[in-house]
Amino acid sequence: MARLPIGEVTRQAGIRPSAIRYDEEIGVLPRPERVGGQRRYDQDVVTRLAVVRMAQEAGFTIKDVRQLVAGFPEGTPASERWRELAHRKLPDVDARIARLRAVRAVLEESLRCGCLTLEACAALAWGKPRDVARAARLDSSGAGSNGRRGDEPAPRR
Repeated sequence: MARLPIGEVTRQAGIRPSAIRYDEEIGVLPRPERVGGQRRYDQDVVTRLAVVRMAQEAGFTIKDVRQLVAGFPEGTPASERWRELAHRKLPDVDARIARLRAVRAVLEESLRCGCLTLEACAALAWGKPRDVARAARLDSSGAGSNGRRGDEPAPRR
């Protein structure tokens, strides 16, 4: 099998040479053979780099990726490797989803904001009763700075 120079691996994998050298350093890629001082890789390193990229896109850490490619007994099927890592990763993903839902709720609420001051917004954000926060948003006529009453929804844009 022909050995590929680092430039050919980077072209096929779509990454920079420094990324390949880094992956070698952290143990995600095996150290290549050297011919005349230049790195030479087997074609299968391009496949390994695709697996590494897929794992990174799935949110796995460098430690996880290293375990995926080199942390199981030889002959462990890929499906078993992915399954073990996925079982460990899913609780983290669920927590991130919950956090993003909370962020979304805050952003959606901010689209309906009629507060006159940031302090009034803070009252909403920190769990004060809505009546107190709504009263802080209203001027003496019962209308906020946007001309709507505090109980009127913001118009859709």
